[in-house]
Amino acid sequence: MKGIITSLLLALSLHAAAQKLPAIDKSPMDMSYYPAGYPVLKIQNKTTEPLAMRLIYSRPQLNGRKVFGDLQKLGEVWRLGANEATEIEFFKDVTINNKKIKKGRYTLYCIPYADKWTLMVNKDTDVWGAFKYDASKDVVRLDVPAAKNDSTEVMTMLFEKSLTGANLLIYWDNVKANLPIAFK
Repeated sequence: MKGIITSLLLALSLHAAAQKLPAIDKSPMDMSYYPAGYPVLKIQNKTTEPLAMRLIYSRPQLNGRKVFGDLQKLGEVWRLGANEATEIEFFKDVTINNKKIKKGRYTLYCIPYADKWTLMVNKDTDVWGAFKYDASKDVVRLDVPAAKNDSTEVMTMLFEKSLTGANLLIYWDNVKANLPIAFK
């Protein structure tokens, strides 16, 4: 009996190995933490403050394209990245635009304009793109300036400490935007 089970397991593993693996994604998924580098600091026993937020997003690349106004139409809802909609998790209650948001997982969306971005924190999670975006599930919506910046080839989002909490800095193409998040 043991030999039959071993043969069956070997056959299953060979079948799995023969399956074609998916291609490497052109917009790899990345993660940002506040405080920055939290997992590494934690294993090194160097944390100075508790984990407050984590952002998971896919990082599109310019590849010679013009993004805002061309690839991403101005005035249309965008998933704020590529592939799955960008997801933010708060590990404690926060405040955005004077609106209290309970700890938990949310999706970030954006409507880019030439001079500002409308950023939305939405209750609907685990979604691909912005195809089923539902404004009635927005927890908060606010306009932030869209400042001109040096060109950034790969979309990048990271947290920066502020006096009241942290700012989510968003860089892509020749634009920089900033989402202030308070937790103090």
